[in-house]
Amino acid sequence: MRLAPFRLTAGLVASALLLASLPAQAEPAFARLYKNQFGYMPSCNACHKDGGGTPVNAYGQQFKDAGLNAGAFAKIASLDADGDGQRNAAESNARANPGSDHSTPDAPGDWLDTSNLIPKPVRALFPDITTYKLVDALFTEKEIARAAARGVTLVTEDENTIYVPVRDRRPIGTSIIVPGEHQGQQFFVLLATDRQLNITHAGAIDATDFKAAQTASRYAAFVGQSVEHLNTEPADDAVQAAVDRAVLKAATMLLVRLKSG
Repeated sequence: MRLAPFRLTAGLVASALLLASLPAQAEPAFARLYKNQFGYMPSCNACHKDGGGTPVNAYGQQFKDAGLNAGAFAKIASLDADGDGQRNAAESNARANPGSDHSTPDAPGDWLDTSNLIPKPVRALFPDITTYKLVDALFTEKEIARAAARGVTLVTEDENTIYVPVRDRRPIGTSIIVPGEHQGQQFFVLLATDRQLNITHAGAIDATDFKAAQTASRYAAFVGQSVEHLNTEPADDAVQAAVDRAVLKAATMLLVRLKSG
C-alpha cells in the first residue's frame, strides 16, 4: 500500500471544490509525542485496535490513564500493556509495538509499514485501493467557529485524520472515524463520501452490545446526503439522537477541513 504524494489534485470535489493544497502527511499530536520520545513515527496501531480513530488498545488506555502527555511514557514504561512479557519502553525503544503481543523486540513485525497507517474498516470500504492520502484534521479557530455555526462543538483535542483513497492519482472520496457517546458509553462512527462530499457510507465500527452501535437504519438515512446539508427525522430516543450527533460531527469535520468557507 502506498501513500499519495503531498498534494491532492485540484478539484477534489466537482461543484464544491475542496482545497487544492492540503497539509502534509498526518501526524496526530500523540504520535508526535511518541516520535519525540522514541525517535520515530509510530503506526496508529500502537494505541488503537485497528488504526487511527478506532478504539484504543491496552497501551493506548495506559497512555490515556497516565495523562495523555509526554510525561505519560515514563509512567507506563515499566508496564507490559500487551502481556507479551516485554515492558512497554523496551518494546518502543526496539521499534516494536507495545500495543500488540504479536510484536516483540526480537520480532517487531510489519506494524510500521505504511499499510498499517490505514485503519482496517477504511480499507474494507475501498478494497481495490492501494494508495491513500492522509490529511490532518487539526482545527483552526476559524474552522471551530464554522462548526459552531452548524451546532457542532469542536475543540483542538478533536484532531483527527481524514483518509483519502486515490485511484489513478485522483482522489475518489474521503473517510473519517469519529467517536460518539451515549450515557457515558463510547461508540465509533465511520463516515465515507464521494469526491463531491456526498455520503456513501455511515455506520458504526467495533460494534458491541451498545444499541447505538447497531442502529443501522438510522445510519442508512444519511447515505446520499451532502455533508454540507444534512437532514434527519426527529429522533425517537436518546440512542438515535446520539447517532445523529456523531454523524453530524464527522460530516462537519470533513466539511470545515476540506471545503473552504
